[in-house]
Amino acid sequence: MNRNSSFSAIGTSMVAHVVLLAGLTLIHFELNDKLPDIVLETVFDDEREQEEFTKPLETETEIAETQNVIAGGAVSTAVGGSGAPAVAQQKVETSESLQEVDFNVNASTVDLPGENLIGQDLGIGEVNGEVGAMVEGYGAALSRMTQELIRMMRTEKVMAVWLFDESNSMKDDQQEIAQKFHKIYEELGIQSRKDKDLKARDEVLQTSICSFGKSVRELTKAPTTNVNEIKQAIDKIPVDESGDENMFAAILNVVKEFGPKARSQKRRLVIIVVSDESPSDAGDTNLNDYGQIEQAIQTCEKARIPVYCMGREAVFGYPFARIRWIDPIYNLNHWVWINRGPETAYPEALQWDGLHARHDSSPSGFGPYSQVRVCKETGGVYFMLPGEEENIVGRPAAIEARKFQALAMKEYEPLLLSRRDYEEQRARSKFRTGVWDVIRNLNPHWDSKLNMRHWHFSVEAEEFQKQGLQEFEKAAYAMNQLDKAVGLMDDIRPLRAKEDSQRWRAAYDLIYAQCLAYRVRLFQYLLVLDDHAASGRKPKDPKHNRWDVGSAKDHMEPTDAQFDRIKKAFKLKQSKSEYQALVNSEMQKADEAFDAVVAEHTGTPWDARAKWDKGRRFGYSFNSHFWDPKYAEVGTRIKVPKF
Repeated sequence: MNRNSSFSAIGTSMVAHVVLLAGLTLIHFELNDKLPDIVLETVFDDEREQEEFTKPLETETEIAETQNVIAGGAVSTAVGGSGAPAVAQQKVETSESLQEVDFNVNASTVDLPGENLIGQDLGIGEVNGEVGAMVEGYGAALSRMTQELIRMMRTEKVMAVWLFDESNSMKDDQQEIAQKFHKIYEELGIQSRKDKDLKARDEVLQTSICSFGKSVRELTKAPTTNVNEIKQAIDKIPVDESGDENMFAAILNVVKEFGPKARSQKRRLVIIVVSDESPSDAGDTNLNDYGQIEQAIQTCEKARIPVYCMGREAVFGYPFARIRWIDPIYNLNHWVWINRGPETAYPEALQWDGLHARHDSSPSGFGPYSQVRVCKETGGVYFMLPGEEENIVGRPAAIEARKFQALAMKEYEPLLLSRRDYEEQRARSKFRTGVWDVIRNLNPHWDSKLNMRHWHFSVEAEEFQKQGLQEFEKAAYAMNQLDKAVGLMDDIRPLRAKEDSQRWRAAYDLIYAQCLAYRVRLFQYLLVLDDHAASGRKPKDPKHNRWDVGSAKDHMEPTDAQFDRIKKAFKLKQSKSEYQALVNSEMQKADEAFDAVVAEHTGTPWDARAKWDKGRRFGYSFNSHFWDPKYAEVGTRIKVPKF
């Protein structure tokens, strides 16, 4: 391929598209609230930025001889969120007033209430629910659930309905729970022999097992105390191929079906949900649909029915995670999208990584908004299980290894308001509205032009040339959108000092740093596209049949010919040396912005994300690989399950 002709083609395209972009800026942007068009991606063994972590769950099997009963309203540290904003202007641990206080406490003089007092005076209707309890596996969660049930059973009989998610990804979890379910009844039996209030009641706890997906199934014939019958019911939980997890519809169905039974036996109905995904009917991915969450909350509140959930940590500021699935025919790896967040009513972080929709599963430190909210409002508890899962991909090692600081995280708790109230509160703040506008306008799930090709480029020079021109157009458009975003962020910067929420300050700080970095990276993406198209390079390995784009620590400086085209296309006034100095200045500015996030929000997900994003640096490079043609059979011979 002729090098000059390649340069000319892309250069001409650049000029044409810059003119086109000037017109596009006048077009009003409207949201398209559709789910991502692509729900499945293939993955290669030499995965680049994302790393897998595997850690077995805690396998606690011992039966507790004593119970430390904790009321549902006792809020634990750093794993949930409150319904009120955190109004701290500085970090708690750096407060001078706190540092000046000298406590001299003799621990031997502190008297603690006994079991006969704890839980006796606190009823479900008198306390707000617990927004998060970090537990080391299902064994610990079941023991804590026993404590909650005993607290209620001291005053009345209980009917507990377990709702198990029928998704494919829950099979291992269901087996683990079935194996440990005896803990509840054995620990309950021990306490019943010791506690005169429990001992006086016959069959104080009855249990029913149900499962849900698109609809609800009752798997026990009637509420029972037979542990073997309960375990057999759990073993019968089917896999719902629809991929829907209509949790709130299931809760409403349970209230309708079991509420009259519980009332007729003078029992309190308790609902316990086990799911590793955010509900499909929560409205997490649709701005025009609030879902059924508020209806479920109101129904349970009216009937005094607490809802407990056992689930996973939400993805940081993002509705989706991806799990690795290996097909049974060719043993190929695939990435499948699942709902796993966000931790807030709407995302408060960029949904974009500078080239395409986020592929990471960075932890947030909190449970998914919809599940945590229903637990809090109904008087239940959200049990957050360990985040390490062997089939979750896109969790960078630098972030996975983190331990968020509990005291710091208290200032970053999500607002667990209804979505309508959340929107109204956000709309009253020009600062928060500005941050949200940037998140919305840079959302590749709503604006497909922000999804640039990053792999599967052709190794044929002529075909690559066509693909490169298409991506060049999108990259130029994305740079235009980033310029607008940085301008908006600069405009609202004076309002940051007046913002009382550390979450929104952190959101602003991280997004601003990302926008600065992503502008430089997009410029680098344009350069490597142009350079690769002009070079006509072939893979060194003859078996390789695809090019992909990967991050590179070293950035590329434009040649004289490249800079001449860029100068003409973007109407630059600087010389090459002046412009390169400007780019270097922008890189330094981005690094300083990331460092500011780390310094200001130490020990939080924003800190971890800023370190990871800065570590990616600014450059890109083309790398060759082998793409197995068998992947083309996805959807025909290879049937990918819905999780």
